[in-house]
Formats: sequence, structure tokens, C-alpha cells
Amino acid sequence: MKQQGAHPEDAEGTSDAASRPDTADEHKRDADDGRKTAGKRPSSDADLAEEVRIDEVEGDEPLLPARVHRPSDLMRLLVGVLAIVVLFAISAFAHGTTSGLEQDINKGTGQAPDLLIKIAGLASSIAILLVPVAFAIERLIKRDGLRIADGVLAAVLAHGVTLATDLWVAKAAPGSIQEALTQPSPGDIHALTDPVHGYLAPVIAYMTAVGMSRRPRWRSVLWIVLLLDAFSMLVTGYTTPFSIILTVLIGWTVAYGTLYAVGSPNIRPTGRTLMAGLRTVGFRPVSAAREDTSETSENGDRGRRYFVTLEDGPPLDVTVVDREQQAQGFFYRAWRNLTLRGFATRSSLQSLRQALEQEALLAYAAIAAGANAPKLIATSELGPDAVMLVYEHTDGRTLDSLADDEITDELLHRTWHQVHALQSRRIAHRRLSGDAILVDRSGAVILTDLRGGEIAAGELLLRMDVAQLVTTLGLLAGAERAVASAVGVLGPDAVADCLPMLQPIALTRATRATLRKRARERAQREREAVLEASRQAKQARLEAAEDEATSVVPDRPDKKAVRAEQRAEKRAIDEAVEEAREEDLLTQIRHEVLRIRPQAPVEPARLERVRPRTLISFIAGAIGAYFLLTQLTHIEFGTLFSNAEWGWVIAAVLFSALSYVAAAMSLLGFVPERVPFVRTVGAQVAGSFVKIVAPAAVGGVALNTRFLQRAGVRPGLAVASVGASQLFGLGCHILMLLSFGYLTGTEKTPSLSPSRTVIAGLLTVAVLVLVVTSVPFLRKFAVTRVRSLFAGVVPRMLDVLQRPQKLVTGIGGMLLLTACFVMCLDASIRAFGDESTSLSIASVAVVFLAGNALGSAAPTPGGVGAVEATLTVGLIAVGLPKEVAAPAVLLFRLLTLWLPVLPGWLAFNHLSRKGAL
Repeated sequence: MKQQGAHPEDAEGTSDAASRPDTADEHKRDADDGRKTAGKRPSSDADLAEEVRIDEVEGDEPLLPARVHRPSDLMRLLVGVLAIVVLFAISAFAHGTTSGLEQDINKGTGQAPDLLIKIAGLASSIAILLVPVAFAIERLIKRDGLRIADGVLAAVLAHGVTLATDLWVAKAAPGSIQEALTQPSPGDIHALTDPVHGYLAPVIAYMTAVGMSRRPRWRSVLWIVLLLDAFSMLVTGYTTPFSIILTVLIGWTVAYGTLYAVGSPNIRPTGRTLMAGLRTVGFRPVSAAREDTSETSENGDRGRRYFVTLEDGPPLDVTVVDREQQAQGFFYRAWRNLTLRGFATRSSLQSLRQALEQEALLAYAAIAAGANAPKLIATSELGPDAVMLVYEHTDGRTLDSLADDEITDELLHRTWHQVHALQSRRIAHRRLSGDAILVDRSGAVILTDLRGGEIAAGELLLRMDVAQLVTTLGLLAGAERAVASAVGVLGPDAVADCLPMLQPIALTRATRATLRKRARERAQREREAVLEASRQAKQARLEAAEDEATSVVPDRPDKKAVRAEQRAEKRAIDEAVEEAREEDLLTQIRHEVLRIRPQAPVEPARLERVRPRTLISFIAGAIGAYFLLTQLTHIEFGTLFSNAEWGWVIAAVLFSALSYVAAAMSLLGFVPERVPFVRTVGAQVAGSFVKIVAPAAVGGVALNTRFLQRAGVRPGLAVASVGASQLFGLGCHILMLLSFGYLTGTEKTPSLSPSRTVIAGLLTVAVLVLVVTSVPFLRKFAVTRVRSLFAGVVPRMLDVLQRPQKLVTGIGGMLLLTACFVMCLDASIRAFGDESTSLSIASVAVVFLAGNALGSAAPTPGGVGAVEATLTVGLIAVGLPKEVAAPAVLLFRLLTLWLPVLPGWLAFNHLSRKGAL
């Protein structure tokens, strides 16, 4: 393998120059005579035309933007902001630590010789001004004025942030932060030193923005100057350690914020740079054609690919990887690394050198294992921000681009043989999707995109490869053929061992997207089947009615006949649903494997380190707890509870208990079948335990659906009943919120016209509705969701409407449920307040309805944190003192969320033992 840098140490200047015609001409002449002839021009127009022909790049290579927004700059910006926040937190809450640190530093530096201090201060003062000027001159000589402009802009912004920080620390910051960042000035004991150095932060921002960190010599000079300046300022007493750290962080953060906002100069290598780089490793290219490869967040780091023809010899496949492509999908990979276990992910932050070495190692290892893989013949750097990998050309089509009749059983077996060769040497591919498998003209299978693989892979990674490939082939050829081909090559035991890995989280992003698309198509087919069956049943009923109307002596409609027709319609719909129901691909694969190995493990392996819902719940709960604690800081709960009205507390307990009866009524009102009422109340009590371990809008729906199924209601009808209950509940919630909001707005006005706030809220809702209906994407999304909801709910509602007492029970239960919660909150308020602090029922209802809506939308179990904060802020907003609002909300949540957990757990276990859940 040849490996040679394409550019000398001066990275920025040379990489920019590589794309200019003069430099490109020099590389062309190097290919002709094998030695440098810099400075010479073509001797004739024919020579110039020949050179232009040699550097031809085909394939409509897109023009590169002058500037790019690097995700790495955004990451550094966020890290800098976080570090500043942590520094302020330490300064505010660790006052003793900061004071002790300052005393230790002052004691240690006080023994330094005065002469050394003066020399260091003088040298640093001069150098801190000369170094930026010298670097600017050097950059201007290299014709890199854009970097200087970026540096000047960053310095100006850093100076502004410095002034704002100094003003905040002097006027509004807590005393502990002021003491950590300032101290009495040695020249004037009545004055304080600056919290941030007004000249040092702009210099740091300037030097960072112009790219000095990539220049080792200049970087060393910068650090020496900074250390000398910090030392002299500390010794002379003009700063504090925390002030120096804050200065460096502000300069660094503002620099990367500026670079991300305005963009960094694009130094991505072009096709001409690639041609020049190929000559440096001994090739004589004639032309390069850019392949049309998509750069999605998952495979964008695979690089840009070129088909290169040579003056002599077979063509080449060249992959160019630069920092921009490598940074694509960084946040997605970082999220995967956070939520998944280490064996299921790879490093989200990898240098170009590491990426090059890993791909080269995998290419050699795959060929040594006997697998068909592209042969790597050379590597090279294209400046400091790009590398290239040169392969022998492999001609073929990707597996997912083949027609259905071309995917034969023999082709599937050949694919598994290649993967078996890798697995025999413990090599994991990690990207066995359809676009990573090539089929050449002879039918041979070639495995590409090996960069994400691993050598000496563990058993779990190898099983993940099997699960990924059997899913990929299942999408193309069906589950039965995919499993049969895998068993024919790997054996039944190896295929059975992959079942725990057969879960969406273990598959590639593109595969998961395809599975979701197919799931939507299956759901659409099931909805169409239900609608068609319903339409045919109605058509048959209309035809029967027309026949009766045309008869000479029409018979009187018989109730039994009508009910028989309705039952027949329901049976037709159920049969249509059963016929249209399809299993997803992963379930089909499991069934095929279990036919071969019935004892195979089917329990999914635990791949997630932290579930996204858990992480979001923790963050949302922490934010809600913070806002809630800020309201509770100055409240004396001992005195407050000693003066509480316990009669109202008992009333709140009764209203909380009555809410479970109302919840049972609201559910049974939409279930035509006979379901025991007492057991339904027990299920609602059990729901108080379930909603602690799941979001309220999810746990309650799942529990009620399961309860109805166990009570004898068919699965489709159980889902439709719960959906109808939720739909009517949403409608009632919105109507009551608008009604009580209107009444609240008219309470403080002499007429019946609502307040401006209510009008503004209604207008905002109207504008949102207009936006959703006018934007095609949003309108399609809303129509699809509503249609999917009504597809199952409407037939169920037709059954309910034929029993008015059921509908009255359901709607009455919803109204009673809301009334119970509102009265419970009102009783909690009255328990800690008096007549002067009481609120109207309308105001309490508005606050509760708003808080309950937020609790249902919040990802935290039971809306913990979000509901408390919303109710507290809402009660304070409508005029309740926070000394009463905070304990009232705590009592309300205690009675409706926390105290019912134990009875709910007991009810859940009891119903589970009885087979009701």
C-alpha cells in the first residue's frame, strides 16, 4: 500500500492552492516528466488543451459552496456554553472552594521574583499584540484574507460579550460570582478588577477563528503568550483564576459561534485535486467521473466516489472522504452511542487518519478471509482535511437495484457464502443493506462499504449482521426464501441465534425506514378493506330496503331483522379485517425460523442502554421540578399545614375517589357489549399505577384496550371503543376549555364580551387551523391521522348511537370526570386559603384543563413535573397567592397521582390473577 501526503505542512494555503489552475497545471506537468517544473507555463495552445483534457471530471460534479456550516463548530459552541454555565454554577455554589483556591494560588505566586514577574508581564503584553498581527500578515501573504475577516468579526463579537459580562457581574450577578471573578484592584482598593479581560478574550477569539489551532508552531506561540500573561496577571493581583478561565471560554466559544454562523471556508477537495493526488501516488489518470451517491445522515460518511480512467491499465474506483462528509450524521451517531450499548455502536468522533486506517484494515482482512471485496491498492492524503482510497474497479449493480426475477435462490446463497467467509474470521460488516452488496455481470457477489465494520468482533455483532442480512433479503425476496437461504449456508442453529437481535433498533437506519413504510402500507390496506366491507354492507342494506319499498304490501320493519342485519355487517367487517391483516416482515422471519427451530430464543436482547423516553422523561421531570422548587423555596409548609382546613381535605379525597367511577362510566358508554361495572372501576384504579410507569396518554389506552379484550370484546372493537372514548374526551375537553375560558374572560368585564386574552387565544387557534389546512404537507398529515382514527371509530359509534343510554353514560362520565378533578383542585385550594383567596369554579376549571392537556402531551409518566409547574403557574396567573397555590397543587397531585399508586398496584395484581388484564 502506498501512502503519501499530497501537500506539505502549510495545510490551509496549499489545500486552497490545489484547486487553482496554476497548481493544477504543475501537477499535470509532474505526471508528464516525473519531476517538478513549477512556474513554467504551457508552451502552446495544443499543450494547454491536452492538459485540460487530462484533468476532465465528468458526471456533473456539483459546485461546492464557498462556505460550509460545520457540525463540529456547533458542538464546540455548545461545549463552550456548557462550560461557562458550569463555571458560573461552581462560582455561585462552591464559594468556599473558590476562595481557598485563590488563597493557595496567591500564596504560591507571591514567592516569585519581582524581576521575573516584570519581564513576563512586559513580554506577554508585547507578544499578545504582535502575534495576531504577525499571523494576519502571514495569512495575507498566502492570500487567505477571508480567514482574517472571520477572525476580526469574532474579536469584535468577543469584545461585545466581554463588555456585557462585565456589566452583568458588576450590576446583577450574585455576590458569590462577583467575589470569584473579581478582587480589589492593587492600584485602587476601592475598585474591582475586570471579571473578563477586555483585550485577552478578543485575541483568543481572533486566533481561534483564523485557524491557528491547526498550525502547530503558531499554536505553541499562542499558548506560551497566554500562560505568560495569565501568570503575570495572577501574580500582580489583577485577576483571579476563575476570571482567566472565563476569559478563555468566552473567546473560544464566541469564535466557534462565529464560524458556525458565517460558515468556514470550504476546503473540500474537488475532482481536479483528486487527479493531482492520484499522480502523487504514481497513477496517470485521464478522467474522473463522479458517481451519483446520496449523502444521507447514515451513509454520507462513506465518501464521494469517482470512476477514474488511466492512460495505461484498468480503471479505478476512488473514494474521497473529507471532514465535512465525516461530520454528517454526527448528532445521530452521538445519540445512538448515548442510548445504545457499546457493542451495538461505533465511535461517533473519528479522525480522518483513523477512518482511513480502519477501512484499509477491513479491506485487507476481508480479502484474506476469502470474501469478495474491492481490492485496495493505494491510499493518500489530500491535504489536512481529506483522504482518498484507491480500489481496483468493481463493475456491478447493487442488490436492491435488481429486478425481482433476478434475485434467484442461487444469488441468495452466494450472498450468504460471502458473509459466512467474513464471520469465519470474526469480521462484522455492520452495514449489510442492499446498497452495500454488488452483483457483477458473472453473478458474483461483492461486499462493499466495509468502513463501519470491525475485526475480532464479538458474538453479538456477528449475530446482528445475520439479523440485518436476513431482513435485507426478506425485503427483496420474502421471509421464507431469505430464511431458507440463510439456513442452507449458516445452518439452523446460527440463524436461530440471531432471533434476539431481530428488532428494529439493531438494523440500519435505511432498513428501519423501509419497514416503517411497509407498515404504513399495510395499515392503509387494512383501512381500505374495512371501508370497502362497510360500503358493501350498506349497499346491500339499501338494496334490501328498495326491494321492500317496491313490494305490493311492504312488511313492517322487524327489530330482530334490523339487528340481524347489523350483526351481519359487523361480521363482514371483522372478516374483512382478518383477511386484510398482514404480519410485518420481522414477525414472518421469526415464524419461519421457529418452524425450523421451535426451541429458538425469541426474547429480544437488551441493546438499549437508555431508552429515549426515559431520557426525555428525566430531562422534562428535572425542568418541571426546578420550576416547582423555585415556587416552594420561601413557603413555610409547617405553619401552612397546621392551619389547613381538614374538612376541605376530606372533600378533595372524596372527589378524587369519585373520579374512578366517572372514568369507568366514560369507558363503558362506548362499549355496546356487557362488561362488569365494578371490574371496570377496578381497572381504572389499576390505571393509576400504570400511568406512573408510562405516559398518561399511552398507559391508560393500553390498559383499557387490554381490559376490554380480556372481557370478551374483539381486539378490533376494543381498540375502536377506546379510540371513540378518547376522541369524545378530546372534543369535550376542548369545548369545556373554550367555554370556561369564555366565562373566565367575562368575569372581570361589565358586559358579556370576553377579554382580549381569550379573543387572542381563539384567533391563535384559528390561525393555526388555517395554516394546517393551507400547507399541503400539514394538511395531508392531519387528514391521514384523522382518517386512520375515524376508520375504526365511526363503525363503532354507529353501534353506540343505536343505544342512547350508552351514549348518555359515556358523555355523562366524561363531564363527571372533569367535574371531579375540578372540584378536587378547588377543595385543595380552599383547604389552604380563605374567602379572600378563593377563585371561581370557571377559573379553576381553565387552569385544570390546561394543566391536564399539558400532562397528556408531556413524555413524563403521569405528567410529573409538567403538570405541577403548569397548575402552579396557572393558579398564580389567575390571582391566587403562591403561598396557597403551591401547597394546593401538591395536595391535588398527592390525591390524584401518588396516593392511588398503592391501591392501583393491588388492583393491577388482582385483575391480573383473575385474568382480566
